[in-house]
Amino acid sequence: MTRTHTLGTLEVIQRKLREISLAVKSIQLGQVWRKDDDGQDYLVTKVYSEVFSQYAVLRPAQVTAPDAPTVRVKVAKGAQGASLPGFTFTQEGSF
Repeated sequence: MTRTHTLGTLEVIQRKLREISLAVKSIQLGQVWRKDDDGQDYLVTKVYSEVFSQYAVLRPAQVTAPDAPTVRVKVAKGAQGASLPGFTFTQEGSF
């Protein structure tokens, strides 16, 4: 096995472990989720259902957050639990 192949394998394993850890039992108010694109923390402020889908409303977890626009994300449900695509669950916010 070459070093490049080993690194590629490790990256795949890390990605799979991260996908598994993304799911929680349920999306709840007050949870903190980190956006994968920019690393910014978001707070779940509302969870609601529309027909057959569930949505979470998120706002940036910052001091100026009440003035910031909210983000609506469709909840993904699977065998592992519920997750927010593009976000990683974290309670260790970087406030």
